[in-house]
Amino acid sequence: MLIIGEKLSIIAKRVREAMMKKDKAPIQEIALSQWKAGAGMIDANIGPAEDGGEDLMQWMVTGIQEVVPLPICLDTTNRQAIEAGLKVHNNEWGRALINSTSNDPERFPMLELAARHNARIIGLTVGKGGLPADAEERAAIAAEIMARAMEYGVPLEDIYLDPLVLQIATSQDHALKVIKAVKMFQELNDPPMKTVVGLSNISNGCPKPLRPILNNHFLALLMYEGLTAIIADPHEVAPTVKTIDVIMGNTLYAHSYLEM
Repeated sequence: MLIIGEKLSIIAKRVREAMMKKDKAPIQEIALSQWKAGAGMIDANIGPAEDGGEDLMQWMVTGIQEVVPLPICLDTTNRQAIEAGLKVHNNEWGRALINSTSNDPERFPMLELAARHNARIIGLTVGKGGLPADAEERAAIAAEIMARAMEYGVPLEDIYLDPLVLQIATSQDHALKVIKAVKMFQELNDPPMKTVVGLSNISNGCPKPLRPILNNHFLALLMYEGLTAIIADPHEVAPTVKTIDVIMGNTLYAHSYLEM
């Protein structure tokens, strides 16, 4: 299970202020903390970044990789900012991940960037037509994204399909649809397709004490169906990931398994 650390997001006040001031210290502190907690990749979410996005993404990527030997998930809708980040990404630590393409024609060029820069890419199963109704519609969109990726020269093994997690507080019926979609996505290809979710989306809008409970129980169900990766807080989810891996026999039990 790949944990993509989510804490470097422009939504967070501390991160946003650091971005505006170009203050590397908070950014690097958070990145280091996520790495030590078990993240295998760091998400750099700069938002739409319509003004100065290219410079900001390059600053984020280089700043993070100065202190953390991990690849970066480049998280923005700004195509130019994605490309700028890819140009400075240190592939010694692994290949970058683009977040994301979808069935929206405006997002198709992200596939071109992935092919040109040998990057991996998230395929969000949504299009201009609105939210997918069920697991079957998510799978149909996923198949279209896969076909389009091959046209652009992106290998299927470089795609992480995302079923789009919605808030349980307002879209409770979609929780099970997402779990079913994760299973269906893997059946679209041999070897199975990789899958990813933005885990904390499930608990958005819920009381703070409930959020880790919802996140971790949802994670357990998703992992049982074969989920490949999560965008989440590694401090919160790493013990759950390790425990589920032991229960499912993916790793050998030892009394110190949480420390490994």
